Amino acid sequence: MRYDLLIRNAWIVDGTGAAPFRADVAVHGDRIAALGDLASAHADDEIDAEGLYLAPGFIDVHTHDDTNVIRTPEMLPKLSQGVTTVVVGNCGISASPVILAGEVPDPMNLLGQAEDFRYPSFTAYAEAVEEATPSVNVAALVGHTSLRSQVMDDFARPASDAEIAGMERLLRQALGEGALGLSSGLAYRNAFHAPTAEMEPLVAAVGQAGGIYTTHLRDEFAGLLGAMDEAFATARHGRVPLVISHLKCAGAGNWGGAPHALAKLERAARHQCAHCDCYPYTAGSSTLDLGQVTDEIEIVITWSEPHPEQARRSLADIAADWDVSLLDAAQRLQPAGAVYHNMSEDDMRRVLAHPLSMVGSDGLPNDPHPHPRLWGAFPRVLAHYSRDLGLMPLAEAVRKMTGLSAANFGLGDRGVIREGAFADLTLFDLATLADTANYETPIAPARGIEMVMVNGVIGYRQGAATGDRAGRMLRRTNRITDTRSPHPHSMEESS
Repeated sequence: MRYDLLIRNAWIVDGTGAAPFRADVAVHGDRIAALGDLASAHADDEIDAEGLYLAPGFIDVHTHDDTNVIRTPEMLPKLSQGVTTVVVGNCGISASPVILAGEVPDPMNLLGQAEDFRYPSFTAYAEAVEEATPSVNVAALVGHTSLRSQVMDDFARPASDAEIAGMERLLRQALGEGALGLSSGLAYRNAFHAPTAEMEPLVAAVGQAGGIYTTHLRDEFAGLLGAMDEAFATARHGRVPLVISHLKCAGAGNWGGAPHALAKLERAARHQCAHCDCYPYTAGSSTLDLGQVTDEIEIVITWSEPHPEQARRSLADIAADWDVSLLDAAQRLQPAGAVYHNMSEDDMRRVLAHPLSMVGSDGLPNDPHPHPRLWGAFPRVLAHYSRDLGLMPLAEAVRKMTGLSAANFGLGDRGVIREGAFADLTLFDLATLADTANYETPIAPARGIEMVMVNGVIGYRQGAATGDRAGRMLRRTNRITDTRSPHPHSMEESS
């Protein structure tokens, strides 16, 4: 048989956690057609991957790329680091089902301006993604805060029974149209007043539809463990798999807490499907939150609507220049964005290395001075933490960004290299691989990513986009099952 592409002599890291092995891979159409010794095979295009590693395309399970996959479909920040699928709609904020006019409430403004929220249904959003044909696949959650924005005129209170019913109708429709599940961002002021009684019927609707629940916990600081208990209980009530978003021990007073948080996650995972995601940095980034303003950590302003000239400066320096307190300076700067250096390296490493954690960048593509995780998260895990520091074997690092992620989010036939799987592939040179994005120069592509293929089409090769985009909208068509089960997932769908 003649194939479309042959990748010869690669070290295969197949996404299952198995040790790398040497083999050839053949691609025909959008699938992996053969794997093994293919010395006698022929193809229209051949790549000699001698000395290189071939992995499934990386799955970024925690993104805020909702509107960017439509407005900037090249998606270079993700494609250039080997990402072939993004999960959007995290932290309670999604672009659908939403229609907005006027000022966009915080933190929905992380996704764009009012004109970017023009998708009254999940189907309308999915069709817009398909029309844009991004360079990466897109799977989407529905955000709880986004649902609130459609039925409530005041976020600073619990939703009424009628408002909960309105949110549930919108959510059920989106789930029926292929949304993966529900996300929440209970730490944010526009969702913080939502009690468990508001969340339970929504999460139960997700469970009935066979979706997944992800949550930016109500408290990632001193109240972390209690917030985890709330998330576990809500997910159990809804009979739904749970992912804790960017699990961290934030705030100097909370450093050293990772062993306790991970032990709690392990205990919960014995009785329910529970995982987390994390990014390989000790700083977070979001909108400027007065509740996180403190002199115990460094806070750097990334943008400010009333004072754009203060971008890329520390809050402490701005406050000193203005001769005001940190809190007063932050109030003057709002609305604004910030990077918070609020985690310890040891805690982050423990979470990153844990078998129940996946990798998600949590990058903010609309921030003019983004956190470097937007461009560098995945190469940083492989090169710095696996290769250089030996925090985990390469095969385990790849599993955390491919096979485990596909299983947890129900992305069938993705996240693994095997015959019949979709040809989402990333070829990299482990010896030269490096994340070059840093806090001073955050917009910088990684080194060592040799080739990225999405659905059998090469979108990135030798440091440059090819211009060929083949990403798809991945709709949920089956139930997302408990990944503690030994049975493989069968769930996805590509349109």
